Parts: sequence; structure tokens; C-alpha cells
Amino acid sequence: MVGQPWGCISRVTAGIPAGIRSSSPGIPTIEAIMSSPAYTRGQALPGILERRIALIDGAMGTMIQRFKLTEDQVRGERFLKHGKDLKNNSDLLNITRPDIVRDIHEAFLAAGADIIETNTFGATTIAQDDYLLGSLARELNLAGARIAREAADKHTTPEQPRFVAGTLGPTPRTASISPDVNDPGARNVDFEQLRAAYFEQAQALLEGGVDLFLVETIFDTLNAKAALFAIDELFEQTGERLPLIISGTVTDASGRILSGQTVTAFWYSVRHAQPLAVGLNCALGAALMRPYIQELARAAPDTYISCYPNAGLPNPMSETGFDETPDVTARLLREFAAEGLINIVGGCCGTTPEHIGAIRQAVAPLPARSLQRAFFRTDAA
Repeated sequence: MVGQPWGCISRVTAGIPAGIRSSSPGIPTIEAIMSSPAYTRGQALPGILERRIALIDGAMGTMIQRFKLTEDQVRGERFLKHGKDLKNNSDLLNITRPDIVRDIHEAFLAAGADIIETNTFGATTIAQDDYLLGSLARELNLAGARIAREAADKHTTPEQPRFVAGTLGPTPRTASISPDVNDPGARNVDFEQLRAAYFEQAQALLEGGVDLFLVETIFDTLNAKAALFAIDELFEQTGERLPLIISGTVTDASGRILSGQTVTAFWYSVRHAQPLAVGLNCALGAALMRPYIQELARAAPDTYISCYPNAGLPNPMSETGFDETPDVTARLLREFAAEGLINIVGGCCGTTPEHIGAIRQAVAPLPARSLQRAFFRTDAA
């Protein structure tokens, strides 16, 4: 029963005698117990996913690039004399230019996004240490969550609630792959370092008001396991339980993530976390991602599927850095929806509010992928 969007089954079934049947008076059926929401935040999201396809936002980085910020503009007064270049540290804008981050969130919300991601993709101590700013990790995540929360609340209506996903990126280091081709056993990070960094990040995101957690752009499953362990640890300590989306990244036509797993193997490695949704993002455009989304939908029939591809292939001559225009991306993702593959859809690198708006219009008339919630095998052994 792994992969279900519910809390720990032992907690909700404790005290119910074995063999209880649905006809027993006053006793809920197992199906009713298992479908009862256990989330302390984002409780409305599973119901939305049952009714329709939900939209997640597009690329924060692409939108930041449109502002063409200089080094000094990114630094602000506070970091004017910092000893490392900071121009590419997008997470720092949560502190130095929160107005820009807020405007980007609001643009995606205005385009119809149901879920916006915090600007915290690289806001771990591990990633920020590259800029000598590791000590700011908590502040960056807290600020990023609060900015997104404010924007989401501003656009929330009874008809369309908006959700904030606390984003946990992969970090620039990998626990499974050596950074030295001459020393396969070498590692520049270990599981405990990753767990501690992710715990600090998740804790600050939770305090900042996120509705769910998004572990995304996973190229190393061991890194992701550290993030999932940290999130579970946080749930145990706080008593909170938020929806979780896990999103891997197939890096090339081999159909594998960078650490070597196929999409199916990746799912079997993380399904113990019982995510609300599992999916793929980044690296590929929709056309190339399609067979891997099909594989994942077959492998995880009882879990919602998310998909937010890049806007095609990189093109440095394009304003967004990628080839696909909104109409092309929307047409491709409509085909995914028509095939019954997806429950959450949006965009990654190169996608703009215009892309998200076009995707919304393209998939709105189509039903979401339905789940298969069989608790016992019915086929012959």
C-alpha cells in the first residue's frame, strides 16, 4: 500500500479489529479509513486532483533573467562587500529583492497556477556554501516561503485556492557519484550532511507557511532519500504532515536519472515516502519526456502524476533560453492529458506565465488521470 497519499496506516487503523467488514455498524470501512485525509496543511489539494488537472508554475530562473540584474543589484546594500560573486545566486533575491520574487509569483498566479514554488531551489547550506553564504540558509528559506505565502493568499478565492510548495532542490553535490573520474569511491558529501541541510531547509519552509513539500529535479536518488528522511523527521518532531510531491529528472535518452536508475526503479526507491504525487521535471522538453511519463504512470497507478518539462531544448538566441513557444508546449501537454497521463502539469526551464496560461487553457477541458486504488491483488498469483 505504498505510494498512497495518506498518513501512516498504523496510526489510522490502530484499535480496529482484524476482519472488520464494511457492513459492521458504526465502524468505517478500510477504504474510508485509507482515503481520510491525514494532512495538517494543504488538505484541499487531494480533492482538487481528483476532480481536475492542477497547474504548477513555471521557471523562476527564466523570469529572473528577464530582469537582467547586475551584480550590485543582486547584492543589495547588505552584501555589497561580500567576497564572492553573487549574480547567479537567485535564492539571495528573497532577501535583497523580494519585490522581484513576489512579482514573479503573482504573474504565475495570474496566469492560473494552482501551485507556486518557493524560490528556494538552492537554499541549502550545501549549495549556499559555494557563495560563502551557508549560514543564511534558514533566513533564505523563511523569507522565500513568506513571500510565496503572501502572493498565494492574495490570489486565493473560494473557487480556486492557491497552494505554496516548499521547494527542495538537489544541491550541487551528489552522494552517489564520485566528483573525481580517477577515484570512483570519492565523495564530496555524505548522507548525514545532506539530511542536516535538508532538515534545516524544510523546517524554515514549514515555519514560513508552505502547504506542501516539493523534492524536485532529482538526479541522485540518495540525495532525494536524505531529503525525504529529513522531511519525515520534521513531521515526527512537529506533528505536522504536509502533502509531498517527488519529481525526478531523466537526463538523456537512456531513460535514466544521472545516478543510473530507470524511472520505474526510481519510483520503487522513493514510494515508501507515500507522496501525494510523483513525476518528472527539467532536462527534457515535453516531446522527449513523454515515454518516461508513460512509464511512470504505469509504475505508479495509485499515485498522482506530475509533469513539468522544459520549454524544449536550450537555445541561447531565445529570450527565455529555450525553443518552445507557449502554444507548442501547451499542445504537447494537452496530448499528455488526453492520454490520461497527468494530474499536475506546468513548466520548468524556459517556461513563462504565458506558457502556464496556454497550458491551462489547453488542459482545462480534459479530465485528470484517475487512480487505481486496489488494496489487494486480484490477478492470479
